Order: sequence, then structure tokens, then C-alpha cells
Amino acid sequence: MSEWKVICRVEDIPVLGSRRVARPVGLDIAVFRTAEDKVFALLDRCPHKGGPLSQGIVHGEAVACPLHNWNIGLRDGCARTPDEGCTPRFAVEVREGAVYLDANELATHATDLTRPVAGPARRTALA
Repeated sequence: MSEWKVICRVEDIPVLGSRRVARPVGLDIAVFRTAEDKVFALLDRCPHKGGPLSQGIVHGEAVACPLHNWNIGLRDGCARTPDEGCTPRFAVEVREGAVYLDANELATHATDLTRPVAGPARRTALA
């Protein structure tokens, strides 16, 4: 049986927006709210170049990555065709207006994934 952790109230998430949930280990989780008040949670990392999905625009049941406008499905975390790739999703429950995430997933799911480093920081020192 899952243990659930209360994150916030549904009204604390902007309509067609998101709220970030920090974890002690691993990248943040983005919790999204649609126009119909459906709530979804994904790792806050686009599968393309690692953009912060929490800063994207929610439309329908998808979010557009702010870096390159990839459309990521909120139900499955997968990029819409013609793009490819998925970001991990997290189980969400809404009870009496409160949003809950699975405590075990918060602690263990996708904790090994990192955000790609871009630009000059990627260069290695010349010997």
C-alpha cells in the first residue's frame, strides 16, 4: 500500500500552470493543472534538452517545453509526434481539494537523472 504525501491544494497550482516540488535527492517534480482542474506530475525535465517543464505553457493535457517548444503529454510524459522521448511521470491523487504524491516515488523514482549541461561548461580541459 502506498503512503501519500500532501503537496498543496489544487488552487495553489495556477490554472494552465504548474508548481515545482523539490526533493532531497534528484531533480524537482513539476505538478501541472489543466483548465479542467486535472492534476498531473512529471519530472521537471524535458526529454529533449532537459528544459524545465514547470516553466512551459500547459494546453489541453500537454505542456510545451520553454526551450524548444516540444509538446510533452501530461498523462504519459512522452513527446508528441514527430518528437520522441519521455520524461518520468509520478502518481498523483487529489482528495478533497488536496494534491498528494506517492512518498516512495518522491524518494526513489528517477533520482539518478540530471539536467544536461550546455555551453562552455561542457568543454574538457586540453592536456
